[in-house]
Amino acid sequence: MLASLGIRGPCQSDREVRDSVDVRLLQHTPDPQLAVAVAARLCYAPVGAAELMEAMDDEKAERVLRTIMTSGHFSALEHASYTFAIDGVSRALTHQLVRHRVASYNQQSQRYVAFVDEPCFIVPPSIEADPAVREAFDAANAASFGAYRCLMESGIPAEDARYVLPNAMETKIVVTMNMRELLHFFELRCCKRAQWEICDLALRMLDLVEPTAPYVFMDSGASCRRGPCREGKMTCGGPYPRAPKRE
Repeated sequence: MLASLGIRGPCQSDREVRDSVDVRLLQHTPDPQLAVAVAARLCYAPVGAAELMEAMDDEKAERVLRTIMTSGHFSALEHASYTFAIDGVSRALTHQLVRHRVASYNQQSQRYVAFVDEPCFIVPPSIEADPAVREAFDAANAASFGAYRCLMESGIPAEDARYVLPNAMETKIVVTMNMRELLHFFELRCCKRAQWEICDLALRMLDLVEPTAPYVFMDSGASCRRGPCREGKMTCGGPYPRAPKRE
């Protein structure tokens, strides 16, 4: 959504978008807005959810969604979930990602996967911009992987040899979050003050989910899209354009 509006965070500067990143929406709750609306309406209905589902059209669903989204009663949003396949990100990113605890994760294991060929290493833009620094960065990663290979060839188990591998090493992860947690994730990680790589990831994920539930996700992202910046004195000073208000 943000990208479709031409909005870019610091992680999406004029540099070429990193080719290594591959983010895919594997699956999600069918008609997530309907599922959420039915769950919310059930709290005040004399009939069951199945009957509500049959009677709920798009107009009725949007009225219910407007109520819960403007009142902040978000528990019903937990009944819709999304599963993503994320490849080509660093271990530095996934260490941040798994701090979002209301989610499920399965990540490529460095304990059970033995790396024979030198893997991809994710290069931060600040390092990429300086040839001398980039050379030092590449040398450090090559030395780390050389030590890893030496340990493996010496019979050291992969679970111990992995201790020398750097945070820059590329990894793959599957992530499932419910809709409520996604809104929280987007608020924190689409912010321009978020670390560049996870900001890039969050914007890509938002682009994928917005078409599936446009009313719920219409103002998703950093807090400045909906009102004052919540970063206080740490504000970046360059807010995103405001999102349209729900009618």
